[in-house]
Amino acid sequence: MGRGARAAWCLYDWANSSFPAVILTFVFAAYFTRGVALNPVQGTGLWGSAITLSAIAIAIFSPVLGAIADRNGPRKPWLGVFTVMCVGATAALWFVRPHPDSIMFALVLLALGNFAFEIAIVFYNAMLPEICPEDRLGRLSGWGWGLGYAGGLVCLVIVLFGFVQAEVPPFGLERASAEHVRISGPIAALWYAIFALPLFVILPDRVGTGAGAIGAVREGLRQLAGTVRALKGRGNIVRFLIGRMIYTDGLNTLFAFGGVYAAGTWGMEVEEVILFGIALNLTAGLGAAAFAWIDDWIGSKRTILISLVGLTVLGAGILIVTDKTWFWILGAAIGIFFGPAQAASRSLMARMAPSDMRAEMFGLYALSGKATAFLGPAILGWVTVMADSQRVGMATVLVFFLVGFVILWPLAEPGADRAG
Repeated sequence: MGRGARAAWCLYDWANSSFPAVILTFVFAAYFTRGVALNPVQGTGLWGSAITLSAIAIAIFSPVLGAIADRNGPRKPWLGVFTVMCVGATAALWFVRPHPDSIMFALVLLALGNFAFEIAIVFYNAMLPEICPEDRLGRLSGWGWGLGYAGGLVCLVIVLFGFVQAEVPPFGLERASAEHVRISGPIAALWYAIFALPLFVILPDRVGTGAGAIGAVREGLRQLAGTVRALKGRGNIVRFLIGRMIYTDGLNTLFAFGGVYAAGTWGMEVEEVILFGIALNLTAGLGAAAFAWIDDWIGSKRTILISLVGLTVLGAGILIVTDKTWFWILGAAIGIFFGPAQAASRSLMARMAPSDMRAEMFGLYALSGKATAFLGPAILGWVTVMADSQRVGMATVLVFFLVGFVILWPLAEPGADRAG
């Protein structure tokens, strides 16, 4: 496919980045913890519960829907449905007021939005090997992640300087009822909707198979069962999916609780949390773009292993330091390894997936990222409450990185000998 199609695909990363950056990690997470929940510890526990429940639903539905999509043909209708669902849930966060009465409403929207966001990614990722030659998968995947972090950064800047820190919030927004912060939900939703459009307009879709909805469901489930059986002879894929399942738990937990930790342990107000998010997205985008070349040069597996080492070492440092300046320095540095770990995982799956089973394999890929995703938030939440310390709770994330590294180390990557 041409450059326009690949650019439209990458732009979707720019579009959907508003949800994890603005909602999951920095702005709304900090607002919920400090402005809606009774206290940061309770807020952390509740936030973890909502992410856990949505992760269980993602683990159940992602491989099934991926299998159905492989039988039905087109990806864009599925992607469109879940994109709209995430956009709607994100926009509705405007109605979450700074009062404990809004806790349940906020958590339902969070879980629904996170579910739709992750399911949409299944179909989006499955398009990658269909629009790019295999020898450039790492670059396109990395550029997409880099553009995504850049999109999150720009959206955060708009929210911070245009609304949260504005001396006089625009559109008559009231500070007393936190409208200048709550507007972040509609802004993130609008950002997602507008910049996702080029993919649906420009990128060609697969031709439909002619299978009806019921037939597609039946055949998709049959194919999924066959794929699970076939995994017995695909030890490399199984090892990768298990390893990714573990270290992605750590990544998702760290990303989901980064803003919560900054607000609770370091006493950061929403404005400072957003500034921290801007710095983190900047380094993450640069890391993803730089490692995109390294991925195609030394291989996806080695790129992931390097990233896990960086995340573990810097993560340990963040939990040890007691000076806020060092927290800022190490926090910004850890962003360098966020993007490469995720982008290289996507390109490795694209290289390993059989061409006729890509959406299904990316459904299993999503499952590997969510099958035990409830463990990270749940363990972090439980340990935080039991120890009455966010710092102790966040330390559990490092274990996931170390275990994932050990599992992935013996993996034989397809074509890895190209690096010499």
